[in-house]
Amino acid sequence: MQCPACQNTDSRVLESRSADSGRSVRRRRECLNCDFRFTTYERVETIPISVLKKSGTKELFNRSKIINGLNRACEKTLINASKIEFIVDEIELELHQGVRKEIKTIEIGEMVLTHLKDINEVAYIRFASVYRQFDGINDFMKTLESLKPIKKEQLASVL
Repeated sequence: MQCPACQNTDSRVLESRSADSGRSVRRRRECLNCDFRFTTYERVETIPISVLKKSGTKELFNRSKIINGLNRACEKTLINASKIEFIVDEIELELHQGVRKEIKTIEIGEMVLTHLKDINEVAYIRFASVYRQFDGINDFMKTLESLKPIKKEQLASVL
């Protein structure tokens, strides 16, 4: 590692610790030539993931878009910000572990719904209504029926 002060390439590591939730390593170093101390970060290099949108355009994967959608879907539920971060981390990890480096938005949306289905039904319905572009009550009914098998009489009494 090259010293930022004297450009010497000989340094020693004073301290190493995990950073970015275990996704990188932070190292404190000292130059063996001038004793200047500096910090470096070591990260795994990943190939960027392209997202193919419904319109046919491509853009780089942006985790903040999923976080924003989940925040809206999870408003006034018991799902907190750390749980949302965990869901997005899981989805991002799954995408990076996959063989393909181009994925459709439909597939990402389904991944989000898979996580929400087990966590909170209200957030699931909210996310599905926007993601699947519900047109009316029939779309809501189909989604509700897929969540839990309930008798039609019970469903009619709720509505």
